[in-house]
Amino acid sequence: MAKILVVDHERDADAKLFRVEKDRDADLHFFEVEKERDAKGDALWFFVEKERDADFKIFWVTRDRDADIKVYKAARDREAKWTKSHKFQNRIG
Repeated sequence: MAKILVVDHERDADAKLFRVEKDRDADLHFFEVEKERDAKGDALWFFVEKERDADFKIFWVTRDRDADIKVYKAARDREAKWTKSHKFQNRIG
C-alpha cells in the first residue's frame, strides 16, 4: 500500500519530493485516493496523519534539483505510474 505521511523535517523523510507543473517533467505520476484500502503500488496514494500509519514518509522541497523524486498529481487513477526507471521504484507502496 502507499500510505503517505508528509513530514516537517527533511531528515525524517524516506524521500524528498518536488511537485512539477507539467506531466512530462515528472518521474512519477501519482493519484490521491479517497479511501485507505484503495492505496496500492507506488502511484496510488492515501495521505495519513500519523507516522505509525505510514508506509512511506515524504518531504516537499521547493527546488526540483533538491528532489529525489519529481512528481505530478494525475487527474485519474489510471494515469498514475512511473514515467521512467527510477531507484525508488517499488519502494513507496
